[in-house]
Amino acid sequence: MTINRILGLVVFALGLLLLKFAYDATQAPVEELTNKLTGNYSDQTMWYFAAGVAAIIGGLFLGAFGARR
Repeated sequence: MTINRILGLVVFALGLLLLKFAYDATQAPVEELTNKLTGNYSDQTMWYFAAGVAAIIGGLFLGAFGARR
């Protein structure tokens, strides 16, 4: 297993962790109240979602198409 695939798996796992944090943040009482009043989640929660998705996609591409010799 090359270093690029290992790094891809680590970035993928980090993305899953960020999505878990984002999901947990949406379940917080203050976040639910904010969502009901404004119809949106807070900026921090949205950044967790965006960073998690980006890390998952980046980890998949890095693992699949990392520098080959």
